[in-house]
Amino acid sequence: MAAPLPDEKRTNYRWVICSLLFMATTINYMDRQVLSLTWKDFIAPEFHWSNSDYGNITAMFSLFYAICMLFAGRFVDWIDTRKGFLWAIGVWSLGAVLHAFCGIATAGVVADTWLTGFEGAKEAIRTVGDTALVISVSTSLFVCARFVLALGEAGNFPAAIKATAEFFPKKDRAFATSIFNAGATVGALLAPLSIPIFARLYGWEMSFVLIGALGFVLMGFWMFMYRKPHEHSRVNRAELAYITQDAADEADGGKAASGRRLSFTQCFRYRQTWAFVIGKFLTDGVWWFYLFWTPAYLSDVYGLSSDSSMAQLLLFVLYAITLLSIIGGWLPSYFVTRKGMDPYAGRMRAMLIFAFFPLLALLAQPLGDHSYWFPVIIIGIAGAAHQAWSANIFSTVGDMFPRSAIATVTGIGGMAGGLGSYLINKGSGVLFDFAAANEWKLLGFHGIESGYFVIFSVCAVAYLLGWGIMKTLVPRYQPIEV
Repeated sequence: MAAPLPDEKRTNYRWVICSLLFMATTINYMDRQVLSLTWKDFIAPEFHWSNSDYGNITAMFSLFYAICMLFAGRFVDWIDTRKGFLWAIGVWSLGAVLHAFCGIATAGVVADTWLTGFEGAKEAIRTVGDTALVISVSTSLFVCARFVLALGEAGNFPAAIKATAEFFPKKDRAFATSIFNAGATVGALLAPLSIPIFARLYGWEMSFVLIGALGFVLMGFWMFMYRKPHEHSRVNRAELAYITQDAADEADGGKAASGRRLSFTQCFRYRQTWAFVIGKFLTDGVWWFYLFWTPAYLSDVYGLSSDSSMAQLLLFVLYAITLLSIIGGWLPSYFVTRKGMDPYAGRMRAMLIFAFFPLLALLAQPLGDHSYWFPVIIIGIAGAAHQAWSANIFSTVGDMFPRSAIATVTGIGGMAGGLGSYLINKGSGVLFDFAAANEWKLLGFHGIESGYFVIFSVCAVAYLLGWGIMKTLVPRYQPIEV
């Protein structure tokens, strides 16, 4: 690498790449949230779904996502960041669009009416007296569409984390990750403001088509704007020197270019992998629960439909609070630069702080008896803490592992997070239906509110438990050498 000229002003193209990653994550989360915002008020009445049916669909999505994450990381490491992310965006956009045609396919199977539009499919389904058949066929078709969505979306974080490691030095990675990871919050923020209204005006099917189309537009931007730093004409020598400033201190000892890779088996031999896996398993499901079930919570407990102005305001405030997660990228940098900690110690200190905020979820249901604003604000704070936690736990992979293994290990951790999400979504659906049907009473709550109190309590303690196990497995900075 040629040395920068003495007076050469450093370019900042790495932040353009960070913006692309932010856009991708925003669209990614809008895609996965369309179902949560439309099923209760638009889709369930058409297909006769219960909470358990929706829980099964979201649980299967989480399971598919978990399995796909295991291979997505390996795929991105093999095919490289640019092509891997391009494939991921294309597949998840296709999966989003496929949801729109589940109604037509259901009408074809249960009523033998194939050549019809969205409204014609609805009319055909209404004439079918066998609701069990409608439920079975429609949920199966949505599960298939969710599989395609999960297959593509599984590539987002492995590719984004790998791109961040390629374009940012270690000291900036957590901050860059917190910025693009904030796309999850922005996507969750924009979705309730647009999707329910769009579904009411044009049908729930067109909501999936619209959001899916955004992904295909993004593919064009990614294709023409992403190259590795040393290959990019818009990255000058000064910026390249900044990006590669800690090349000699990388976890791979500077051997990333040698092509040596860690196999799946080798990755599982390290405690660092298991620390990341357990941290993701215990905490990812919490975010997915908030993402998938909060609109239903407002409907079930407070009678607020997803397209009502109050529900949209509550969800907007909730996810606006979640934007505070950007602090999660700044805090470890403060510990590193001002307190002299190594990056891993700084991240773990920050993660411990963030792990205490979700404990507020223990108060969500008790205070919710006074006003729905209390659980909404508490869930927002817990969501911000999760996203701050998430930005740092992702960055620990870059701290510990060589660049050639970052996407693979990220995928393994993502698989664990998906399994945790499967369990919480599956369990939530079953628990909520049981609590509602049996008027279950617990600690002063009854019915479905008892079920939500149990899940909120699980979400509250997950982070401190995860942090304790991670710290036990990897008490100090221990980079992997290959």
